[in-house]
Amino acid sequence: MSILAVVVILSILLSCCVTAWVVRRAKALHLVQSPNHRSSHTQPTPNGGGVGIVVAGSLIGAGLILLSGWMFGWILLVLALVLAIAGLFDDIRPLSARVRFGLQLLVSAAVLFALGDMPDISFEPVLSIEIGGWFLFGMLLLASAWWINLFNFMDGIDGLAGMQAVFMLVAGAALTVVKQPNVISSPMLQMMLCVAAATAGFLLLNWPPAKIFMGDVGSIWLALMVFVLALLSVRAGWLNYASWLILGALFVTDASVTLVIRMLRGERWYDAHRSHAYQRLSRKWQRDRKAGHRAVTLLALGINLFWLAPLALATLLFPPYSWLLLVLAYGPLFVCIWRLGAGRPDDA
Repeated sequence: MSILAVVVILSILLSCCVTAWVVRRAKALHLVQSPNHRSSHTQPTPNGGGVGIVVAGSLIGAGLILLSGWMFGWILLVLALVLAIAGLFDDIRPLSARVRFGLQLLVSAAVLFALGDMPDISFEPVLSIEIGGWFLFGMLLLASAWWINLFNFMDGIDGLAGMQAVFMLVAGAALTVVKQPNVISSPMLQMMLCVAAATAGFLLLNWPPAKIFMGDVGSIWLALMVFVLALLSVRAGWLNYASWLILGALFVTDASVTLVIRMLRGERWYDAHRSHAYQRLSRKWQRDRKAGHRAVTLLALGINLFWLAPLALATLLFPPYSWLLLVLAYGPLFVCIWRLGAGRPDDA
């Protein structure tokens, strides 16, 4: 059996076992989430299941790093663990938005410094502009903080965030192998699949109807890992910025449109709410069709597989048209999410 197969199997099993342990011990660990007017669930449910993802991803990932000698991997795991610990505290007793955001910025800055120079962002052939140096660093820092927060915001119904992470990591790895088959033994690619497998193990208990929620401990760890692994693949020349922007388009569009509309309405962007398009659609389908979380998560998976994944592949096959493909990916999503009433109150 290959190392990669062992990594995937162990990650799934360990994650599932740790998540199941959290389900049994949730009350003693103060990790039971009671429903309120901003929740998308109706019954008290164990929270913090992301501990399974973090434990499996960190331990199996550490084994990969020991075998390969990939030094940056240690930096990534340690910094991600810092965010996971903060997330666990937040799941037990909420931290202030200032503390959470400040820590996210510090960790993002540290990992970007460790990462080093990244390829410039080029807008050719649309515009003769390239973004690099410190300006690019600042853009990536803000993008990292926003991605961590939006991934957390989008973790609001059963299975959605876990599905998105598995999709992005597996699709990114698959596109990489299609382009460069010889990288299958790279520790970076194996880490992608390790994190995806750890998330899949958690999904076995989070798939609708969920027995446990991911919690901040899992969502912010997972968001940082996906973001940094994406940047590593771009720096290595495997994929490009456009391909990853397309793979994450569903989450980016819903969270961004919702944020802008709520800010325009004078609401505090960091307050908990349930006005994302996916939340509104889930409630509507639950009322009209008796099919809520599962139907929306499957719809999101279908959009990812049959719309966004092919467009991401097209950015690798036709690089000069990457920005046009980005518009093609985001345009219909923007229209649909706007029409679903993202950011507006329930009765709007």
